[in-house]
Amino acid sequence: MNASGTRSADAPLTGLRVLDLATLFAGPLAATMLGDFGAEVVKVEHPEKPDPSRGHGPSKDGVGLWWKVLGRNKRTIALNLSRPGGRATLLRLAATADVVIENFRPGTLEKWDLGWPELSAVNPRLVLTRVTGFGQFGPAAHRPGFGTLAEAMSGFAALTGEPDAPPTLPPFGLADSIAGLATAYAVMTALAARERTGEGQVVDMALIEPMLLALGPQPTWYDQLGYVQERTGNRSANNAPRNTYRTADGTWVAVSTSAQSIAERVMHLVGRPDLIDEPWFATGADRARHADVLDKAVGDWIARHTRADVLAAFEKAEAAVAPIQDVRDVMTDPQYAALGTLTTVDDPELGPLRMQNVLFRLSATPGTIRWAGRPHGADSAEILTGLGLTPAELAALREEGSL
Repeated sequence: MNASGTRSADAPLTGLRVLDLATLFAGPLAATMLGDFGAEVVKVEHPEKPDPSRGHGPSKDGVGLWWKVLGRNKRTIALNLSRPGGRATLLRLAATADVVIENFRPGTLEKWDLGWPELSAVNPRLVLTRVTGFGQFGPAAHRPGFGTLAEAMSGFAALTGEPDAPPTLPPFGLADSIAGLATAYAVMTALAARERTGEGQVVDMALIEPMLLALGPQPTWYDQLGYVQERTGNRSANNAPRNTYRTADGTWVAVSTSAQSIAERVMHLVGRPDLIDEPWFATGADRARHADVLDKAVGDWIARHTRADVLAAFEKAEAAVAPIQDVRDVMTDPQYAALGTLTTVDDPELGPLRMQNVLFRLSATPGTIRWAGRPHGADSAEILTGLGLTPAELAALREEGSL
């Protein structure tokens, strides 16, 4: 039984073995999500060049904190796949696995004779999941691909920012995160198909595609109407008032009025019910064209009240509002506390660590965090011994530079 009180055997993905060969964020995040719900995840890293996420962002005592989150619930092994011994060992691992997740440039696994023909030959039930910037084929397939490029290429950056300012990129891995979620879904879809066919298959995930899907009906709008959505800052082209507003005590709140009834409640709350009678108030798109008037009405009222009073008044009026929070607020937010969104994981290197909990709650078979990210190659000997490798074979792999 682990720290959360949940037996690992109760987790829904117990018995599933995943080899995480990917680096940085989208592929590894998908593996993390599978591990959170019981999958045995083996993180395979180069002996001399570990996953760069270990060095991304702040560290404590020389230990990368991002890795502690991204590497949770994973055992770690160091293996040089470009060496004969590393290749042979990877094939032995793949023969025992259900899923392989990789994000090398297309053709890299094939160069090492570790492509789909070789992997499926040792394990016909394997699901090979390939996560790249642009997919496995097409004119851009062999370019270096990162989330930033997906945010630019998908149309996200063109939509983000003020109308008279440059396109804006997010200050965090948005495209990678969305692709990680999509990849976990793709893996589970392929595994469900395997239950019917008895055979594995290849998943081809391109970062640019989940990002484009997240933008909604942009292609359909353009196809049918020639409509190209412009940058509107914090405003929406589909409803108003929708913006961020400064309170009397210098904090900020966000207001949304996607529903007509909510928009009417907000106008009553801020003392401008007269605006409801305007003919343009009847639809979200028409309200958006009068956003200056609505923003002034809402902004002036909010500017006269503290954040606490604004939140209380909106809640009483059953209108939609939320505080603009930074991570300090998130750590003490009562709703997150009620959901258990943040949890504490005991780590041998750093002691108690606060981090995001598993992504969703299952009533009968919940996920859990069994441990935070482990040191590079910490489980190499144990995993390979479990495959049946002898001490002499392990020594030979080290001598060759494969381990």
